[in-house]
Amino acid sequence: MKAVILAGGLGTRISEESHLKPKPMIEVGGMPILWHILKIYSHHGINDFIICLGYKGYVIKEFFANYFLHTSDVTFDLSKNSMEVHEQHAEPWRITLIDTGENTQTGGRLKRVRNYLADDDAFCFTYGDGVSDIDIGKSIEFHRQHGLLATVTAATPPGRFGTLEISGSLVTKFHEKPLGSDGVINAGFFVLSPKVIDLIDNDQSLWEAGPLETLSKQKELAVWQHRGFWQPMDTLRDKTLLEQLWLSGNAPWKKW
Repeated sequence: MKAVILAGGLGTRISEESHLKPKPMIEVGGMPILWHILKIYSHHGINDFIICLGYKGYVIKEFFANYFLHTSDVTFDLSKNSMEVHEQHAEPWRITLIDTGENTQTGGRLKRVRNYLADDDAFCFTYGDGVSDIDIGKSIEFHRQHGLLATVTAATPPGRFGTLEISGSLVTKFHEKPLGSDGVINAGFFVLSPKVIDLIDNDQSLWEAGPLETLSKQKELAVWQHRGFWQPMDTLRDKTLLEQLWLSGNAPWKKW
């Protein structure tokens, strides 16, 4: 099965770093968050990726063009212009990088890679800026069992602030960053039939607006409930949180 990853947005809410690189290339623990997402899928046996490029897409191309070299032990013989590889530690990934336009919306990007999914009965689809300890294998199994066109992962949003319980002028209890209380949200990590792409009109179509709304009305959208860790990287604060989790040695999404 293939996984399609959106990696072309401007990342305006984390412009402190995205003015230099695409948002999916912002690093957590020394590696782009896009790499972390690929590792999550690879842990569940998915190693064939289609990455939808846009803003500064060449940065992502250059990263993967040099990835094998950067993860290998090599000897360069300059007199022969040759390279001998001793040990290589690159993952068994097949990565297709497609320029889907700098100003294309989320649905339009998916529509642009339709031809690369022609022979698939289902594929995974997610955003290039969020990590989770979701069991992707079980979500795929769930998708195949219900037989509908689409499955969306639902998660409880992380809390933004600690909360206080107050009695008079005293704090009686402090809750550090509780889970959000506004219900579940679209956490990405979709499993889809290629037929859903027929619901996308053009480059300016938002995946989250027309297609998902239509699938819901047609009762073709099932929900996979994820009750574990999920965290997007929308802001510099989010990036700092993910970095702290990684450095602690207990990053919840690191299952590999």
